[in-house]
Amino acid sequence: MSTKSPERPVRADAQKNIELLVRTARDVFATSGVEAPMREIAERAGVGIGTIYRNFPQRSDLISAVFRSEVDACADAADTLLQNHSGGDALDRWMQRYVDFIVAKRGLAAALHSGDPAFEALPAYFDSRFEPALQKLLDAAANDGDIRKDANPYDLLRAVASLCIPSSDGNPAPARRLVSLLVDGLRYRADSKP
Repeated sequence: MSTKSPERPVRADAQKNIELLVRTARDVFATSGVEAPMREIAERAGVGIGTIYRNFPQRSDLISAVFRSEVDACADAADTLLQNHSGGDALDRWMQRYVDFIVAKRGLAAALHSGDPAFEALPAYFDSRFEPALQKLLDAAANDGDIRKDANPYDLLRAVASLCIPSSDGNPAPARRLVSLLVDGLRYRADSKP
């Protein structure tokens, strides 16, 4: 029998504050980096500094929450794209969104690879969300005959990340072009059997 008490549900107003803090922190991190003062985040969110520390006792907790939120939004986009586009078009659009995710997260990358134990679970979270999302897209595109059937989500996610080498001016256009070529390569021999 566990002696740990069950966690109480978060009140609606507290949940709104958490969501506001995560959105605000994402914006602040994008412009000022993950080392931005917590006071800046609190001021932009219109809450007291205590609200941040009550919900995110360590900076790493807030960085993790921002990262998870962004991963979830990108992964969830796969289903929306599949509802509104053909398999191949949904795949192409999602891959470009993934490029934007990778390029935008370059500032978080240093924190995520800092060796801080608070971030150890994030790569597994990343894979648990992105691999199934991409697999759905690949299956739909292959079933539509838009791409070859032997594409692997694990390999593609890493290939795209490798192609997203940051440019000196932060422009994602070169990475977008390279990923478009990669997706076009998936179309090669799409109608042949593996």
